[in-house]
Amino acid sequence: MQHANGFLKMVMKAKENIEEVSVEYTHDLLNNKVANQDYYLIDVREDHEWDEGYIPNAIHLSKGVIERDIEKKIFNKDAELILYCRSGYRSLLAGESLRQMGYTNVKSMEDGYSGWIKNQYPIVD
Repeated sequence: MQHANGFLKMVMKAKENIEEVSVEYTHDLLNNKVANQDYYLIDVREDHEWDEGYIPNAIHLSKGVIERDIEKKIFNKDAELILYCRSGYRSLLAGESLRQMGYTNVKSMEDGYSGWIKNQYPIVD
């Protein structure tokens, strides 16, 4: 997919503030191989993408509504939030918004859902 220059510029700016974690780190976290009790995995993809499959234990808050709805679902602004989308761009942008809202431990899963599938990790269809 060819992305617009303005979009890519915003993504690069978000990368300055949002840590990216690997799909392996996320997989290990979900399988209790990383010591962190207070974390949330958030799928920021569109509804139709979610309906096609998602990572187990993920919360669906699409990029279009995450700022509006996040505080109703996640009260602890210091919890580790790992966001993912298809490839890792929209999750960076959503993460930047959450950081501006006061969430202090926001991360983006590098390579997104595509990377998860590539590693043949489990999904919910």
